[in-house]
Amino acid sequence: MNKNEILSKLSEIFREELDNEEITLTAGTTANDVEEWDSLSHIQLIVAVERAFGIRFTSSEIQTWNNVGEMADSVAAKL
Repeated sequence: MNKNEILSKLSEIFREELDNEEITLTAGTTANDVEEWDSLSHIQLIVAVERAFGIRFTSSEIQTWNNVGEMADSVAAKL
């Protein structure tokens, strides 16, 4: 699975979890770019991403992410 495929799947997950069909993620997308993405939904998103890809993130990994691209890189590294 390449980074574009991962971003596409992440977009689907974000749309479902945040109940917003307008969300289209890019590598540079941050929580500030998505109105519904707050600290509580961040946890829900991480759980949904882990479930969808069958992976687990460490808390130290999660804390290093500055944007969706870095999240996608972590997903790719675990697949």
